[in-house]
Parts: sequence; C-alpha cells; structure tokens
Amino acid sequence: MQIWAYVRPFTFHGHRCEVKVTLTLSETISSLYVDDLLIDEQSIRYIDGLITFIHPLQTASGVEAKVESGYFNWWNVGIAVTENGRIVHESHPGEDLRYGEALMDDLNGMKASVADAGESKWEQNKYSIYADLGLGALFFIVSKVTGDLVLAAIVGGVTGLGLIVLQRFVKVDLLGGFAVFGTIMLGISTAFSLVLQDSYWVQMKGTALGLFTASLFMADGLLRQGAYFGARFERYMPGSLHHNRLAIGMSLVGIVSAGGNYFVAENFSEDFWLTYTTFLDFPIFMVSFLVILRWARKSKGAIEGTTE
Repeated sequence: MQIWAYVRPFTFHGHRCEVKVTLTLSETISSLYVDDLLIDEQSIRYIDGLITFIHPLQTASGVEAKVESGYFNWWNVGIAVTENGRIVHESHPGEDLRYGEALMDDLNGMKASVADAGESKWEQNKYSIYADLGLGALFFIVSKVTGDLVLAAIVGGVTGLGLIVLQRFVKVDLLGGFAVFGTIMLGISTAFSLVLQDSYWVQMKGTALGLFTASLFMADGLLRQGAYFGARFERYMPGSLHHNRLAIGMSLVGIVSAGGNYFVAENFSEDFWLTYTTFLDFPIFMVSFLVILRWARKSKGAIEGTTE
C-alpha cells in the first residue's frame, strides 16, 4: 500500500527519465524509469534503515551514468545524476543526498551506546515507562468500552494521581525524572477534564497543554540553558547531550504534536482521533525526536572538554 511518493523527473541525452521514491507501510522503494519503461528498482525495509539508492543508467546509444536518490533532510528526497564522474543534474542543487545514511549512522552509534549504558538506563527508568504506557492504555480502553472521552480522561487523571500516592510507599521510581513537574501537569490535566466536561475539550487538551508545556521547555532552553527539563530528559538518553538544544528541540516537537492533535481533532472523527492519539502520534513523535537527538548530541571534542 502506497503512503507517499516522491517523483523526480529529468532529461538525459534526449531521454525522458524519472525517479520515483515510494513509501509503503513497510519499505522504501526507489524506481528508475527511462521513456516510461522501468529500468531499475531497489528497496529497503524500514527496519533495515535508510540508504542512498544508486541506479545504473544506460541509454540505447551506450551512454552510461548513475542516478542517486536519497533523503537530504528528514522529510524530502532528491536525486543526482552523475556521468563520467561529473554531476550533470541535481533535483536539489547542493544538498547532501546521504543525510539519511548519516542519520542511520547516528542511530547505530546510539545503539552502541545503549549496549554499554542501556541496561542501567532501563533498570533505572523501566517502572516509570511501564506507568506511562499503562496510563495511555487505560485511557484508550476506557474510551473504547464506554465511548466517553471525558470519563476516560478523568479515570486516567485519577489513576495518575494515585501513582503519585503509591510512590510514597514503594522504592521503585514510578514518576521518572519529572516527579514535581509531572505531578503539577497531571493535576492541571485532571482539573481540565473535570471543569470542561466536554468531548471536544478532551480532544483539545493535548493541544492546549502541549503548547503550554512547549512554552516552558522553550523558556528553559533559551533562558536557563536547559538546566531543568534538558538535564532531566538526558537521564533517559544514552550519551551526552546539550541540555539547551534538547529543551528547545523538545519544545518544537511539542508544538508539532499539539498542531497535529488540533488538525486531527478538527478534521476527523472522534474515533479516528482516539486511534491517532494512542497509536499514530507516537511514530511521528519518534521521527521528530530522533532528529532532535542528532542535533542535541555533543561531539567527542565537547565531551572531552567538559571532562578535563
């Protein structure tokens, strides 16, 4: 099933050529057409990462070249045609078509870091992650069973406040690194649902509170160099990160998520919104988050400078 397609036409020695990069539910497919005939097709599964595709191009007259197609940022694809070692066509001049590969290298670096530090990070944070997943699942289940978003929001809020009480009697960390802030936001969220007992405002809660939280993250990043939110988020991440960049980046992710929630709530059914906010919003968040991590990660030189 096709989700999206990028089409990049070009002319090569009088031949009409086109590269079509297709995104499906499971893989990315890059196809090269010459005069409407499929000449070469390559693919890679999402689970295997991102690559820059290299298509061989040869005309009937014997002219040979290669066509590269790849991401030059996290949302767009470009092509470059090279003949005899010289670039003769670029869909986006000057852009690096190996951005996707570089992003995957960063992720592989993260995996290596996770191999070293991930176990201790997981042991430190796993119960708070379980709690977050449980609250999300509870909201979805109550909404589906009762058909009442207001009731689901109130049940989720009360359960979350119950976790805060439970934290006083157990040794494991149920609240993560945002205990005080999380308690305040959970209280605001629950009050929001109780005061505005309307399904529409339950849907808008993600947008309203998302923008409010994003403004706090942005202020922390710009005014305090990420001393509060950036530092606390880093405890979940392998490797060293710039706290200010992390806080600013998370603010931008929050703004995007809030905008996405508003768009879906205004333009789609309540049932689709519930599915989106429970399942579909997370992949979008993760893609954005990975870009932010790449931007926020400290270079080796910066890390060595802070340890001297």
